[in-house]
Parts: sequence; structure tokens; C-alpha cells
Amino acid sequence: MADKIILIDTSVLIDYFRKTDKENAALVAIVKQGYTYCISSVTEYEIYRGALLGQIAFWDNLLLKVEVLPFDKTASRIAVDINSELKRKRKQIEIADLFIAATAVANGLKLATLNKKHFDRIEALTLMN
Repeated sequence: MADKIILIDTSVLIDYFRKTDKENAALVAIVKQGYTYCISSVTEYEIYRGALLGQIAFWDNLLLKVEVLPFDKTASRIAVDINSELKRKRKQIEIADLFIAATAVANGLKLATLNKKHFDRIEALTLMN
């Protein structure tokens, strides 16, 4: 995939949702830098799992044109490898974060997140600055 396409983590979308001044949201900064973004199917799940009924329309509208990358066979095998490495180091992360990271690695994408302390443990993953 192209250098200007990145995978964004759930935290970036939640930040955008919560900010009253959307111009100060991380998502807006990413777009202003010229990036096109996509999300993992795991992020889509996390968003809708946590959304209240009155918030569904917001998320539907925001995600309408966003490509959703599946957590597929390649990503699942990468997740197993990453988890094994983190387990050896005793630095495991939540399963959803593991699956999102594996999706990024499987697709050769950088990950944009506001939760760098978990993701920076993963050697195979490149985080967006």
C-alpha cells in the first residue's frame, strides 16, 4: 500500500468524537498531513460496541467512506507471532490492540494511535509520529 495510507486505532476516532473543537483532534491533523486512513474491522467493532443508540448516526456518517480492513488469516498468524514475542517479554497487550497491530503489519501500514505505550512494544509495527 502507499506511504500516505495509514491505519488508525480506535483511540484516534474516540478522540475525534469527544473533541468539541474537531480542528484540534488527532484525526484532523492526520488528514491535514495528507494521509488517507483506513481502520481495522476490530476498530469498527470497538466503536459500535461502545456506542450509545444516539451516537450510531455519528459513527455511521463518519465511517461511511472509510475502508475497513479485515482481520484475516495473514493478520491472525502475525498476531500469534506478536503475542508470542510479547508473552516472552511479559509485556502482553489487550487482544483488540494486538489484532489492530497485526492488521497494520499484515497490510504494510503505519499505525496512528494515541495509545503508544501499548503499541510501541511491538517490534514489527511502525507507529506514525
